[in-house]
Amino acid sequence: MDPHTTRSSPLPAGALTGRRAVVTGGASGIGAACVRAFAAAGAQVTVCDRDGAAAEALAAEIGGSSWTVDLSETTALQELGAETGIPEADILVNNAGIQRVAPLHEFDPEAWRLMHRLMVESPFLLIRAALPGMYARGFGRILNISSVHGLRASPYKSAYVSAKHALEGLSKVTALEGAEHGVTSNCLNPAYVRTPLVEKQIADQARIHGIAEDQVVEQIMLTESAVKRLVEPEEVASLATWLASDSAGMVTGTSYAMDGGWTAS
Repeated sequence: MDPHTTRSSPLPAGALTGRRAVVTGGASGIGAACVRAFAAAGAQVTVCDRDGAAAEALAAEIGGSSWTVDLSETTALQELGAETGIPEADILVNNAGIQRVAPLHEFDPEAWRLMHRLMVESPFLLIRAALPGMYARGFGRILNISSVHGLRASPYKSAYVSAKHALEGLSKVTALEGAEHGVTSNCLNPAYVRTPLVEKQIADQARIHGIAEDQVVEQIMLTESAVKRLVEPEEVASLATWLASDSAGMVTGTSYAMDGGWTAS
């Protein structure tokens, strides 16, 4: 069975009709699940990804548009035109991200900077560009795909953990400034999600911890979770779709853990 049909939007069809959404990292994983869920609820969606072919293919599938861009090239994001979808966006999902796993004393400084450009500076610039239009229309939803690592730390992930903690702070400031204009800002904090980003970590985690790759999911990724399975992208998209709706107008400045109980202890 197609996984995209097993977990539908929690909203009635058409609940996001008339809304315009931009989803970064939108061509795969959590981003693609959000794109499909928003489109199913009636939104017009721009798929933003550095993989132009994948973004165009998904946009064609859902009747949306695409924006091909490398969001780590932040200088180019300081002025964003209508072709990007950002100035007219009612919903902005900051999802694009990468992962590097290494001990602090071995962490490549340029990789560290790259991750912060992509996962902190880029969301700041996109939010900055989207807010004037949201303020003018009296409605906006900023959804920042953070992580359980925005709430908890793990070894060997100094860049990722610090970037996600910074994103949490940015999201809260956005919530406070946007409140009087009808704009909400929230973080979604899943544990390990069944995505290409997680799959690419397995070899690095096995090497660093000195275990076999087939032991990584059980012994590293799920060890803190009470629910012993990976999060599905569609589960994250379901929460994102509700947070994007009119029903979530009083929900802002929060961090929604979807971690199988990781942060319960």
